[in-house]
Amino acid sequence: MDGASHVGATTTRAERRISFSPSNRSRLVVLHVNSCRLSASRKMDASRRPSGIQQLLAAEQEAQQIVSTARAAKSARLRQAKEEAEREIAEYRAQMEADFQKKLAETSGDSGANVKRLEQETNEKIEQLKQQAASISPEVIQMLLRHVTTVKN
Repeated sequence: MDGASHVGATTTRAERRISFSPSNRSRLVVLHVNSCRLSASRKMDASRRPSGIQQLLAAEQEAQQIVSTARAAKSARLRQAKEEAEREIAEYRAQMEADFQKKLAETSGDSGANVKRLEQETNEKIEQLKQQAASISPEVIQMLLRHVTTVKN
């Protein structure tokens, strides 16, 4: 390697293998450009990593926000469902209590009606018995008188 054809102060392995003829100089330039590109792309990858990490952190925070929002919505739905259930239970309980009171009133009213009905039936039976007794009374008196006045030996 002679000093006049040397491009830079430092040489790479690829430069050492190539003889510095004019036709090889273009190859050397291409190798140098490719090396610079590789170095630049490595630097860009290194600069992208923090942004990639930042993107991951941002995505994680966004996911946490979505999860916390979903949890809050779920707890709100559960609270609402619990309130609706309590309201329905209260309505059902009030309806059952009203039905119970209505049946209790009907039963109590029936007791009064039953008493009246039984009194009426009893009075009708008494009247029937009085009529039957009135119709049989003359015959019973005749039979009693005959037995009392008849003397047996």
